[in-house]
Amino acid sequence: MTCVAFIFARGGSKGLPGKNIKPLLGKPLLHYSIDVAKQVADITRIFVSTDCDEIANSALAAGATVIARPAELASDTAPEWAAWQHAITYVQQHYGNFDSFVSLPATSPLRSAEDVSNAIYQLRQSNADLCLAVTPANRNPYFNMVTRTDDGMVQLVSQLPNGVHRRQDAPAVYDITTVVYAARPDFILQHNALFSGRITSIEVPKQRAVDIDDIYDFMLAEAILKVEQDAE
Repeated sequence: MTCVAFIFARGGSKGLPGKNIKPLLGKPLLHYSIDVAKQVADITRIFVSTDCDEIANSALAAGATVIARPAELASDTAPEWAAWQHAITYVQQHYGNFDSFVSLPATSPLRSAEDVSNAIYQLRQSNADLCLAVTPANRNPYFNMVTRTDDGMVQLVSQLPNGVHRRQDAPAVYDITTVVYAARPDFILQHNALFSGRITSIEVPKQRAVDIDDIYDFMLAEAILKVEQDAE
């Protein structure tokens, strides 16, 4: 079975300008995803979809193949799902069909190769269309997440099942991470939303689930990596 890895890294970033190639402990952020992909035996090719020449050059230097991302798929309002569809179609047309699609966002540099392998395995051994990575949520919608009503009041986002009164007894909830997405290419091409199909998951620890959106996320990832390096 053939598995292809994709990293979708556009040039524009308002939260942290230039973040996709910003050096993290001396290595461009993008390279963390490429390097992990190289460690996964199932992955046969690595592509970077981008609209930015600097990112493209950085991707080539790290050994990835570049897909030119159309400008209309790289705006702040463009859905990344459409970029997924574009990249899959490009690879099928130029390199042939493949069985498994894996997205490794550059903003999750702390993932492990094992996380990626686990997601691919979970997708293949299940009848799901897509596998994503989750981590235990800090906040529980059954107890401390509310929404405002039309009359200015607030109410819990989710109501507890009958008979449940303690936080410990509430259903477990998880945050979706950007660690890894593994999917069947046909599912992505034939649908337009992640949860329009059967979705399975793998669980990853919080320290590997950091998603860099701003400088504070970047500093957190840097601190965790320094601790890990000092422990080696």
